[in-house]
Amino acid sequence: MLTFSGARALMIDQQTVRTGDLHCRDGRVVAHPRAIRQHGADDQPSGEVVDVSDCVITPGLVNAHHHLLQTAFRTLPGTRDVPMATWLPTMAEAYRSVGVDPELAGAAAAVGIAESLLCGVTTVADHHLTWPRGVGIEGLTDIAVAIAGAAGVLGARLVFVRGSAGDDPEQAALSAESIVQQLVPSGGGVTGDGMLQVAVGPAGVHSDGRATFDALAQVAARHGLRRRTQANEVVDVVIAAQRYGRRPLDLLDDWGWLAPDVTLAHLCGVTPAEIGLLAERGVGATHAPGCDLPMGWGVAPVAALLEAGVTVGLGTSGGGSNDASHLLADARLALQIAPAAGRPLAALEVLGAATAGSATGLGRHELGHLGVGAAADLCVWDVGGVADAGVADPVAGLLWAAPGRRPRHVVVGGKWVVRDGALVRGDEHDIARRLTRLLARRSAV
Repeated sequence: MLTFSGARALMIDQQTVRTGDLHCRDGRVVAHPRAIRQHGADDQPSGEVVDVSDCVITPGLVNAHHHLLQTAFRTLPGTRDVPMATWLPTMAEAYRSVGVDPELAGAAAAVGIAESLLCGVTTVADHHLTWPRGVGIEGLTDIAVAIAGAAGVLGARLVFVRGSAGDDPEQAALSAESIVQQLVPSGGGVTGDGMLQVAVGPAGVHSDGRATFDALAQVAARHGLRRRTQANEVVDVVIAAQRYGRRPLDLLDDWGWLAPDVTLAHLCGVTPAEIGLLAERGVGATHAPGCDLPMGWGVAPVAALLEAGVTVGLGTSGGGSNDASHLLADARLALQIAPAAGRPLAALEVLGAATAGSATGLGRHELGHLGVGAAADLCVWDVGGVADAGVADPVAGLLWAAPGRRPRHVVVGGKWVVRDGALVRGDEHDIARRLTRLLARRSAV
């Protein structure tokens, strides 16, 4: 038993906040009893008891849209304040010059996942789009295995999305099959312990044609995988109009990619009619303001999506556009910019998107909340310092106050992964040095 005692606020879900204790056993939340100090001496729980009297506990954050490889390519010259038509080849040249292989993918993923855990993210969905040319199926699979290995070492949950950005449709499908067999051989798309999941997802109609969408959809149907793609950022709308004379969502609907097992990232330029269509089809959405704003794509109409009944999650996207894996910082940004896209959002709405909303889009209903029976993925946030002094609502204060805050403790599946602000299963400086030295060595060559 692991007990967190006397929390100032305990966010069970976006509707329920209480005070008191949280009990975890065998990787699950088992109870929300009153504070231990109110129990009789004979009622003290067994196991470890952690005093969190100056803290807020939330579910572990779920990053529904990341590109972990881009962690190795942050703040590159030529990738800031440029149109997508310039950004894409600049990033592609950076990948080519260093070389994308399992070693680089694993090292970049380790940095991105370590940073995520230190920022309170317990589940990362990695939409991997950058695959080397001329490499066989085994070589492509090894990249996915390396990324999954990085998550396993550090104790994070990973959703590996076999993406495509102009890849050969047959090769994309064959490698997706191979990745499923390697990472989730038991079937169903998720390992028995829930630590690893596989999904599929072309980058969008701007990069992949119907053949790729069809091929990956067939893999998803065979193995029960979730499907994910990106839609209605500026480049997507422009290229769909030029190439097909249509809107991206019209194409996705025709291609069978507006369905309850699909989640769409970005959605900056959507019309009211398109929002209605998404709601009718049961499609999920992922808001990524930390990418969309610097890329000049605008702001997704989150309030309108929620009011239409669309489930909205939150993602950071990758280091090529958003140089941090700090989902809480992006949640703060989402809260601040919401009035510019329709109406203000409440802090609990945004925290709900960063937890249960993201988890629902991944088909993971055991994640993103702290109800009894939920996975024991949680963050303990210290709100006893000067940054939170005078804050009337400590849960809302997680977003409004202390920009860049990090949690004191993080637990995944009932196991410590961050304690007193430090990784439990790795050293962040060693992880950083490994990537830095790898990039320096390859750049020199």
